[in-house]
Amino acid sequence: MKNKRSITSRKWTDRLVRAFSIFAVAVAVMSMLWVICTVIYYGHRALRPSFLLNPSRPYGIPGGGIANALLGTIAITFGAALIAVPPAILGGIYLSEYKDRRVICSILRFSATVMMGMPSVIIGLFVYMIVVVSSGHFSGFAGSVALAIIMFPVVMRNTEDMLGLVPYTLREAALAMGMTRTRTTLRIVCFAARRGLLTGVLLALSRVSGETAPLLFTALFSDSWPTTYFSGPTANMPVLITEYATNSPFAEMHQAGWGAALVVMLLVLTINIATRLLIRGQADGH
Repeated sequence: MKNKRSITSRKWTDRLVRAFSIFAVAVAVMSMLWVICTVIYYGHRALRPSFLLNPSRPYGIPGGGIANALLGTIAITFGAALIAVPPAILGGIYLSEYKDRRVICSILRFSATVMMGMPSVIIGLFVYMIVVVSSGHFSGFAGSVALAIIMFPVVMRNTEDMLGLVPYTLREAALAMGMTRTRTTLRIVCFAARRGLLTGVLLALSRVSGETAPLLFTALFSDSWPTTYFSGPTANMPVLITEYATNSPFAEMHQAGWGAALVVMLLVLTINIATRLLIRGQADGH
């Protein structure tokens, strides 16, 4: 009798957990669809060739676009990747291949965990004090430094995880053939995990592509083309959306803000879909 009650209790518990899981998934999916549909509904009206090809213009002047902000975002994000990805991959390699050095690895993992949980506005203020104040001006480069700090722990921890999935038999075979440990890591292990490493970079790019707070303190904004990446405020999409949606009294600029939000959303969705395809390819490859 007691065993029968226990089985009945387990069945009811399983049903409750399943129902809660389905409800949670439904809420998450519906929320995502609500956001996507809202942005598409309000933003599709602004999408036209002139909107994508013309630069932004000061408040009240019609005919502005987002071309300069789009190029500025690409420049800032690309600069952040150049700063963050090489040392992050090297740090991930160290965590994966030199696990015997436990103290250093523990410090690195703890530091990465703290950095991943740090609010982006704090990072923006930090870079403002270190780069903007010392140089005397806002710049796209300062924005790249802020985004690089956000990208670094994501890429490093993903690199560690991806290299950890490579079978140790590959390492042993390469070492048995006379290859050095460094050559084995770079030519065999990293090559085997190349799709996973690229996936981590794409995830980090997706993570920082919509960050606004760090850029408000570092890159700021400009209506000109992004020719002052190192020496002056640089146009970018997140700040453009914030300025047009909240600080402008003109309906045309509100519409442009929705259109810019739609473009950013499509870019992020594209990066995430590409990431999922790479992950699937990685799984099929194994």
